[in-house]
Amino acid sequence: MTTPPRVRRTNASSGPVVLDDLSKQIIEQLQSDGRMPYAAIGKAVGLSEAAVRQRVQRLQDAGVMQIVAVTDPLTLGFPRQAMIGVNCEGDLESVADELSAIEEIDYVVLTAGSFDVIVEVVCEGDGHLLEILSKIRAIPAVRATESFVYLKLRKQSYSWGTR
Repeated sequence: MTTPPRVRRTNASSGPVVLDDLSKQIIEQLQSDGRMPYAAIGKAVGLSEAAVRQRVQRLQDAGVMQIVAVTDPLTLGFPRQAMIGVNCEGDLESVADELSAIEEIDYVVLTAGSFDVIVEVVCEGDGHLLEILSKIRAIPAVRATESFVYLKLRKQSYSWGTR
């Protein structure tokens, strides 16, 4: 007998997903090792391999999680990372779409505060960062940018949502 995943939306539209403790435990196992076999996860959380497989599939289908490989930019020849604050005018959604189309930008978020949009970039060096800044500044609605160059990464976590 398999236990059905306890993944449900709090409302019929696109509200937050509510997870039961077993689903949270499965996610925590995958956050510690995304390659962990379903049988090992099942043993850790008290479910069968099939039940874990079913829950993981439902969690993915609900958009709760993805299982991806996270690379280290430094070891791949990308020693320069930066967050760039963007001030713009007009339709922020359009600007965000244009920024999202720039290949080197891997994170785009509309914000409240000093910047309208914040983007994250991973670059081959300072010259490459300058090229990306030129692309950003070429967007007609962009009025100003401010770069925050990463000197040293102290913490990067993907463990939210299960505590």
